[in-house]
Amino acid sequence: MIERLQTYLPRLVLSPSFVLILLFVYGFIAFTGYLSVSDSRMLPSLGFVGFENYEKLFSLRHWSIALKNLAIFGILYIVICTVIGLGLAILLDMKIRGEGVLRPIYLYPMALSFIVTGTAWKWFLDPGIGLENVMHLWGWESFSFNWIKSREMAIYTVVIAAVWQSSGFVMAMFLAGLRGIDNEILKAAQIDGASNWQLYRRIVIPMLRPAFLSAFVVLAHLAIKAYDLVIALTNGGPGRATELPATFMYSYSFTRNQMGIGASSAVIMLIMIASIIIPYLYSELREKKS
Repeated sequence: MIERLQTYLPRLVLSPSFVLILLFVYGFIAFTGYLSVSDSRMLPSLGFVGFENYEKLFSLRHWSIALKNLAIFGILYIVICTVIGLGLAILLDMKIRGEGVLRPIYLYPMALSFIVTGTAWKWFLDPGIGLENVMHLWGWESFSFNWIKSREMAIYTVVIAAVWQSSGFVMAMFLAGLRGIDNEILKAAQIDGASNWQLYRRIVIPMLRPAFLSAFVVLAHLAIKAYDLVIALTNGGPGRATELPATFMYSYSFTRNQMGIGASSAVIMLIMIASIIIPYLYSELREKKS
């Protein structure tokens, strides 16, 4: 009896959480999928229209702009965060003085919400009260930095804020990978005459492949579902210069009363995320089995 209780008690304790997750996560995912093939507008509807909403979605110029902005934002965000994170991790791995102080400083931005980050960078980049105004007050009248007001450059301000937020987190991932490398391998390479550059290029960085993969998955996931940072920083503007799929989905679902189109965009975002996470999980499970 005691053995049966020990076997089934954890299942009984976890079953309410499992049911709630099944209902409020996967249940609503399924409901969103249904809305995407319905004629729902302001309220959910039972009318079935097939893939009509998806056809309308990909014919919308606003959706094309959102995808283009996502490509620009996602590529720059992932690449810059990876380069900065790796550089900071290598710097800290060299046992420099003050590592205990620098590490929490680099990690601090990740402790902030994207709303706080977006608001702070909005103030900092605003030409009237931010960096440009400070430079003018210091006498540098010719200084100009109005990217946040420019249709062509506004998306790059989102990249700047997002990189500032996430680089420290990526650094922590790479630092954990660096500290996990066997020192005997590095000492053997140094004995063979390898310089520091050769050591990192031919041995250390290739051994960080799992950290690179993990960083890519996390950053790509954050880029695809980026919403609060954009809303706080630019609100999707000027015009639609910083429109992303997440902001598009919200606007069409709740302000334009096109719930079917909004749901179809949410499904496309889910497919994007799944196309990144599923291969990653498959490779991880395959490595564990082998």
